[in-house]
Amino acid sequence: MNDFLDKLSEFFNKYPGLLPLVGLGLIILNLVLQFFPGNWFVDGNLLLHVGIILSLIGLLLIRPLT
Repeated sequence: MNDFLDKLSEFFNKYPGLLPLVGLGLIILNLVLQFFPGNWFVDGNLLLHVGIILSLIGLLLIRPLT
């Protein structure tokens, strides 16, 4: 487990803005899916919520990892 966390920390240290960009991509994907109603992703805005949480976590981790 420690090995995994060390490798994950090194990866995010190399690409510090990756998590906010992935979160932004999920938010934009949720916006695009709003035009196709009937999907449970759209009804619950699941991608929007996951994207916001991922972006916030990514923004909070940028400073400690660099």
